[in-house]
Amino acid sequence: MQKFNTLKSIPAYLPIVNIDTDMIIPKQFLKTIKRTGLGKNLFFEMRYDDNGNKIDNFILNKHPFNDSKILIAGKNFGCGSSREHAPWALLDFGITCVISSSFADIFYSNCFKNGILPIIINEEKIKELSEYANRKEEIFINLNDEKIVYGNSEIKFKIDSFKKKCLLEGLDDIALSLKKSDKIKTFENDLRDKKPWIFND
Repeated sequence: MQKFNTLKSIPAYLPIVNIDTDMIIPKQFLKTIKRTGLGKNLFFEMRYDDNGNKIDNFILNKHPFNDSKILIAGKNFGCGSSREHAPWALLDFGITCVISSSFADIFYSNCFKNGILPIIINEEKIKELSEYANRKEEIFINLNDEKIVYGNSEIKFKIDSFKKKCLLEGLDDIALSLKKSDKIKTFENDLRDKKPWIFND
C-alpha cells in the first residue's frame, strides 16, 4: 500500500447525498479480485450513457477534474453493501482522498485498508471547499498535521491515531501481519512442540 503524507490537487465536487457502493462501482464489475482496472468503471452509470459513451457534463469526465485526486462528496458517502471494490475503484481512478460530512462505517474503514484518506468535516466547511473546486483551484492536505489548507485558510480534521499511522507508513492488513511475523513464528513453534499431531508435515 502506498504511503500517504501530503496531497495537493484540484478537488472534484460531487454534491450527491447517500452515494452507495453500487453507484461507486456497480455489481457487474465485482467479478474480479484484482485491485486494478476498476477505475474506468467508477461511477459507471453516472459517467456513461446507454451506448457506453462518456456523459460530458459529469464532473469526473471534465478537465481538470478527470485528474482530481480529491473528491468532495455529499453526506453518508459509501453506504450500501460492504464491497471493497468501491475503494479499489476510487484508488485506481486516482482518487486518494474523499472529503464528506459523514461516511458509512464499513466504507470508512475500508478506505484506510487501501490507502485512501477519508476526511470528515462539517457541511459549512464542505461548502467553502466546493468553491475551490468550482474555481478549479488546488487545495492541500497534510495528514501528519491533520489539516486542509486552502487559500489563506485551513481546516483541522481528526483521524484515529492507529489509522493515521497505517496510512503514513503504508500498512495494510497484510503488512501489519508481517510486522508481527516473529511473534507468529514463535507461536507456531510453541504449538508444534505442544501439539505435534495437528501438523501434517
